[in-house]
Amino acid sequence: MGSGFLQTSKGEVWISRLIHGGGEGSLDRLLTSISSGLSPRKRTTSQCKSEPPLLRTSKRTIYTAGRPPWYNEHGTQSKEAFVIGLCGGSASGKTTVARKIIEALDVPWVVLLSMDSFYKVLTPEQQVTAASNDYNFDHPDAFDFGLLAHTLRKLKLGKSVKIPVYDFTTHGRQKDWKTVYGASVIIFEGIMAFADKELLQLLDMKIFVETDSDIRLVRRLQRDITERGRDIEGVIKQYNKFVKPAFEQYIEPTMRLADIVVPRGGGNMVAIDLIVQHVHSQLEERELSVRAALASAHQAQPLPQTLSVLESTPQVRGMHTIIRNKETSRDEFIFYSKRLMRLLIERALSFLPSESHIVQTPQGEDYEGRTFHGKRITGVSILRAGETMEPALRAVCKDVRIGKILIQTNQDTGEPELHYLRLPKDIGEDHVILMDCTVSTGAAAMMAVRVLLDHDVQEEKILLVSLLMAEMGVHSVAYAFPQVQIITTAVDKKVNDLFHIIPGIGNFGDRYFGTDAPPEWSDEEMDEPSY
Repeated sequence: MGSGFLQTSKGEVWISRLIHGGGEGSLDRLLTSISSGLSPRKRTTSQCKSEPPLLRTSKRTIYTAGRPPWYNEHGTQSKEAFVIGLCGGSASGKTTVARKIIEALDVPWVVLLSMDSFYKVLTPEQQVTAASNDYNFDHPDAFDFGLLAHTLRKLKLGKSVKIPVYDFTTHGRQKDWKTVYGASVIIFEGIMAFADKELLQLLDMKIFVETDSDIRLVRRLQRDITERGRDIEGVIKQYNKFVKPAFEQYIEPTMRLADIVVPRGGGNMVAIDLIVQHVHSQLEERELSVRAALASAHQAQPLPQTLSVLESTPQVRGMHTIIRNKETSRDEFIFYSKRLMRLLIERALSFLPSESHIVQTPQGEDYEGRTFHGKRITGVSILRAGETMEPALRAVCKDVRIGKILIQTNQDTGEPELHYLRLPKDIGEDHVILMDCTVSTGAAAMMAVRVLLDHDVQEEKILLVSLLMAEMGVHSVAYAFPQVQIITTAVDKKVNDLFHIIPGIGNFGDRYFGTDAPPEWSDEEMDEPSY
C-alpha cells in the first residue's frame, strides 16, 4: 500500500501502513539460484551480542536496571520480547539507527541480533568460488533462514539461545557459539531482514532505513579504502556490478512491508523518537506484578508433597536456636549456619536419581551399592546469601560445577529483577541444586527457577535448597513448578507486610557477611551492585 508522509520542522518520517491482513504473507521466501558473486566481506567475524550493563555515549553513561519478571505467578511465560526488525541496503546506517534506539530507549536487557551471524557454511566448492570473489554474499541463498527463524523465535519466547559466530576469513562458523539470553527488546538488523515470511511474523515493528544511494556509495568508498585497503576503481566496480543490482532486486522491494521508513538513517531523530515512544508504550502494557500476586495466593493450603523438611532433632533445633538469636555473635552465626548447610546439602543429595552398582571389596567379595544416575550435578547460588552454601556443596560433591544468579528487589516496584547470571556450559543436561539461604514470598526463587528452565534445565531435575522458608514461599514455588523438589531445615508460618519471615532469622546475608541491613530490607533482598 502507499506510504503516508509526515513533514515536521525538524525533519520527515515516512510511515507505511499495511492495510490488508495478507500483506506480510504476500511476500514469499526469496529463493532463487545463486547468481554472479560479490567480493567476500573482510570483517573478521559476525557481530551479535547482548548489550552490557552500561551503555556509554558521547554525552552520558546509561546504567541499565535489572530485568523485571517475564512470567506470571504460575511460573509460565506471560510476555514475549518486543522485536524490532531493521532492514536497509548495505551502508545505509542500520547499526547506527539500532544504537540510537538503544540509547534513547534506556531500558535494560536489549539484544542486538545481526543477520551476518547466520551466513551458511560454505561447501568446498563454494569456498573456491568465494576465494575468487565469485560468491554472492548479498543473495538470499547465502543466509540460513531456518536457523535464524528458530533462534529468533526462541529468543522472543525468553529462552536461552546459541548464536553462531561467522568467520569471514574462513567462510565458516567458529567452534564456540555465543550464548544470548534475557531480552526485553530484540533489535534484529540485516540487509535481508524482511526477505523471509516466517521472520516477518516474528517482528513486532518493521523499520526500513532509507539512505540515498550516493551516500551509501560514499560510505562504502570510505570504509573499503580506509579499513580494507581497496582502491577506488575496485570499490566502484563492485558497487555497480553487484551491490546496486542486489539492492534493487531483493532489498528495496521489501520497503513496502515496513511500518516505518526512516530517511537519512541515524541522523533522523524525529523518526527515532517516534519509534522509541511506541516501544515504551508496548513495554508498559506488558508490565507484570508477581510479588503482589504471590502474597495473596495459595493461602491455607496444605504443604506440598514436594517439600522435604530436615527432621527437627535436638541438634537441628539447637542450631536454629543459636542462629535465630539476635544476640548471637557473627562467628557463632557463621559456624552453626555452616553446620546446618552441610546437613541440608547431604539431605538434598539423597533426592538425586541413583542406580544399583556392584563393586568388589578388598576381601574379594561383591557389594551391591548405589551410584548417581545422571550426567552431572551443578550448583547454582542466588547471590549473595546463596553463595554461602557453595562450600558445603563442594565439600560433599567432588568437582561440582557452580553457577551464579544475582536477583535484587526493585525498591520502587517491590518486584524481583534479574541483574546478572553466569551458568556453566550445557547446564540443560544437568541435575541442578539451586541454593538460597532464605525464601519468604518465593519471588526470587521463582525467577531463578524460570531462568534455569529458559536454559533448558528440566523441571524435575531442579532441587531448591534453603536454610529457612516461609509457607508462602513454599506454596509459591510448588504451585508454579510442581516438579521442583524443595528441601529446607525449617518452615515458618508467616510473612509480614515487609516480606520478612516471622519469626525468621533476620537478613541472613548481612548477619553472615557483617554488613548493615538497609532500613527496609526483605529476606529475599540482595544489596550487591549489579555486574
